[in-house]
Amino acid sequence: MSSETSREFILIVDDEANVRESLKLILGRVYDAQAAESAEEALEMLTAAREAGRLPDLMLLDVTMPGVDGMEMLKKVRKDYREIPVIMLTANKTVKTAVEAMKVGAVDYLNKPYDVDELLSLIEETLKSGATGKTAPSEVVVQHYARPELPDAEGDFGCMVGAHPVMQELYKKIEQVAKRDTTVLVTGESGTGKELIAREIHRRSPRKDGPFVALNCAAIPETLIESELFGHEKGAFTHAVEKRIGHFELADGGTLLLDEIGELSLAVQVKMLRFLQEQEFYRVGRSTPTKVDVRIIAATNKSLEKAVADGIFRQDLFYRINVVTLHTPPLRERSEDIETLVKFFTERLSPIYGGRNPIIGDEVYDLLKRYSWPGNVRELENVTESLLALSSADEITASDLPARLKSSSPSTGNLKQDVLDGIIPFEEAEAEFERDIIVKALVRTGYIQTKAAELLGISRRILKYKMDKLGIADKPSEKAATSES
Repeated sequence: MSSETSREFILIVDDEANVRESLKLILGRVYDAQAAESAEEALEMLTAAREAGRLPDLMLLDVTMPGVDGMEMLKKVRKDYREIPVIMLTANKTVKTAVEAMKVGAVDYLNKPYDVDELLSLIEETLKSGATGKTAPSEVVVQHYARPELPDAEGDFGCMVGAHPVMQELYKKIEQVAKRDTTVLVTGESGTGKELIAREIHRRSPRKDGPFVALNCAAIPETLIESELFGHEKGAFTHAVEKRIGHFELADGGTLLLDEIGELSLAVQVKMLRFLQEQEFYRVGRSTPTKVDVRIIAATNKSLEKAVADGIFRQDLFYRINVVTLHTPPLRERSEDIETLVKFFTERLSPIYGGRNPIIGDEVYDLLKRYSWPGNVRELENVTESLLALSSADEITASDLPARLKSSSPSTGNLKQDVLDGIIPFEEAEAEFERDIIVKALVRTGYIQTKAAELLGISRRILKYKMDKLGIADKPSEKAATSES
């Protein structure tokens, strides 16, 4: 048997050539990855594969394609090739698309642009589970996919890793609050793992068999957020060509995470308050209420107390969601966990990079612990992957680190003033300058990332990476946007 046929066979179906090639490159390290540019070509490949006695072990299928689209292709696969699990790739970030695909028979879905680690984790879990997408519609669980849950030394807290006392206290609080159906507010800087906390609460709660639905309130335009939350009736407004099920309804019987809740407009906050009081809401264009059973977990990286004082967040809503508050500490406050986190990320990323598990010396860890980590755990994960991707040696040394980490010094508080005083290393000053330039480009383009990327002369993917690394929000508050401009 050849090396190719001994590896699991994944068929990629996408009309975008760059997507096909990048997926083949990424997956080709571990799997036998083949690609088709249309549903018609994919069906021909499936016929040939069946005749050869080697059907794909998994299919990645784009939703939007010319000719036969992904949903129609999925129906054909479920009818004639039921043994093949299908993961949908969609640029449409509405949960409704995912639910429809899962009802037809997809095992899961990922939004474009996809996270490579998330994609590989989902593929690995799907292949291990032997899922085929035969789930009955009544059993469909709507869940934005989380990376695989790996236990750490302190217990099974999924992807939450760390032995620092503040983390140990956080684990205890998660266990306590999970058992009770109270509303939870999760606070913390960008990149600290607020969604991981929400997932752990859900996973440990009596609602664990129900849906977990996550919505980033900052990522949805204000004109669409009400429809995303509550749904709408056909004809409720221009372009409402069909009835839409909102996130509250999709999360019935489970948990709804409202990430960056501080970005909601005052008008939507009023409707949110009514739901928390009555557990019912009105679809846009409907005069009768819909009642659901949903637990709300809210998350924010800003001070809601300040937002209340500034008049941009309702005080009564703040009190409603602030029943129990859990705070995610920034990485700079638990630097002792950095070594554990790096080993955790290395283990997860190893299959992508040929099973590499290089030695990381004490000098590297010393430099990592000195850095202030403005992007928190998310930035550390990106640095870890960069080290695996760019270093081919069996040992990673200080010379392999990004420039900003080689001469890093402990955070001194007022970075801008320290730059002016000449006591901050050039790399940190450069990072601050980069942050200012990116924010100005985002403000000038109305926080439309594609236009901001064009203005800066970089790709949108690179812009998003830099925003996450530097802790720049996808969408600012109205006050912040005004002050920047």
